Order: sequence, then structure tokens, then C-alpha cells
Amino acid sequence: MALNRSFLFAPGNQARRVEKALSLDADAVILDLEDSVAATDKEAARGPVAEALARARRGRVFVRVNAPSTPFCYGDLVAVIRAGLDGIVVPKIESAADLHAVDWLMANLERECGLAPGSIELMPIVETAVGVQRVDRILQARSLRPYEGRWRVRRVAFGAADFANDLGLTPTLEEAELADARARVVLASRAAGAEGPLDSPWFHLREPEAFARALERSRRSGFQGRLCIHPDQIDPVNRAYSPSEAEIASAEKIVAAFRQAEATGAAAIQVDGQMVDYPVVHRAQAVLDAAREARARRG
Repeated sequence: MALNRSFLFAPGNQARRVEKALSLDADAVILDLEDSVAATDKEAARGPVAEALARARRGRVFVRVNAPSTPFCYGDLVAVIRAGLDGIVVPKIESAADLHAVDWLMANLERECGLAPGSIELMPIVETAVGVQRVDRILQARSLRPYEGRWRVRRVAFGAADFANDLGLTPTLEEAELADARARVVLASRAAGAEGPLDSPWFHLREPEAFARALERSRRSGFQGRLCIHPDQIDPVNRAYSPSEAEIASAEKIVAAFRQAEATGAAAIQVDGQMVDYPVVHRAQAVLDAAREARARRG
């Protein structure tokens, strides 16, 4: 099970930033062909991004292509679908049809490259009013079908900046204005059987305390990780979306006590004043699994 806490963007047309990003401790790096690359440089950026896929990296490597509604998306996919690519990030997804089209093209490009269809992930970003309104249908799209046990779309990401711009919102640092949209994305993800989503980038780089509060809210509301726009965000994001020592200790106690009780035929017990039954135990085991993955990642 791969960790999906921190996904760091790196502009695909800036070689130094790409090289640095690949050496950092982000769970994944997203080489960007969209917002951080000017329209006049998008086609030229494809080559360097494709070449970067062969470089050594610490985590996984994704590429964010341009939106399906633009004239760049097709050429982006043709240029970067190849061995060494872990996933494609597609912005401004607004319908199941968008995913059908991208999934179909990816499958054919994978075959041409000698890769098994479905081996490259597809991660949509939901970041418009239409996208959030239709997020349940997007997640239930046929593109979620398994390819020999692999899921093409494993999770979605939420894009707060574009969403706020689309609605004419001016979010405060506490982002209460975006709570409903975030809750809808989390609910639709779980209802569709997908992983917990990734939360939006945090753009207020000089507000570390507000960022810490945002990370706490995000994790507690069902997000499993966050898109990052600066290397300094990786460490706080990795820590925020990893179980704390107190959470690990509590989970260990719950799992051990329940196993002992289950052996005697009991399936509902109290641990430190908390009622514990199967859902609570499953959640505790998930905490222990995440902690194990985090330790393995640190080496």
C-alpha cells in the first residue's frame, strides 16, 4: 500500500525545480504541464518532462496534463505515457465522459508502449462548480473499472483555488466557505469505493499556524493527503497525515484488547471508556497499517 500524503508540484519547464523535487521526501512528485507552464511553452515542456521520467526519484512520479477541454491534453498524454510514469493528473474534470475519453486514450497508449492497460493511475482534480456538483457521477464512471485487479482511478483531488474562483468566493484562512464542497468530495469518494481524496494546495506560504489548523481539519474530515506547491510543505504534510504516537498507542491497545475479547466470543467491549466494536477495530487497524507504511518509507 503506497503512502499518499504529499504530492509536490514541480513546473515541467524548469529543470532545476524538477531535479530538486525528485530528490525530496514527497510521496509523489507531479511534473506540471498545466498552470505553472505558460501557454507559449506547453508543447516545448513535454520533451523535458518525458525525459525526467527516466531519472532516479525517491517517490512516485505523476504528470499533470492540461484539461480535456484544451487543445493540449491529447498531445500531453501522447508525449508522456511511457515506462517510468506512475500516474496522470487531469485537471478540471467535469463529467464521466471526460474520464472515459482519457482512460480510453491512456489504455491504447499503454499498449503501444508495451505496458499493461491500467498500469498508470489516473487522478482527476475536481475544481469547478460543475465538477463538484457531478463528483458522485464522476467517481462512479466506467473508468473506475479494474484492469486485471488494478484500478485506474484510485482517488480524486480537490482544487480549492479554481473552485473558489469559479463560484466567486473569497475564502478566509479557516476556509469555512469551502467546507461543503470538501465534504461532498469525501462522501462521493467513499460511496464509490475509492480511496480518501487529496486536499487542495495551501497558497498562504507565510501562514504556518493557519496551515497547521487546515491540515488537522483536512485529515479529520476524511482526506488522506494534500497537494503541495512548495518543498517546505512536505514535512508538515507528511506528519499531519501520518498517525501520531498517541494514536498508534491507542490503536495498538484497542486491537490487542479486542482480539483477546473476540477469542472469548465478545464483539463489543470498552477500552479506556470507549465502546469498541468491529468498525472501531477496523479503524484502529488502519491506523497501525498507515504507521507501518510511514516507518517503511522513512527506512
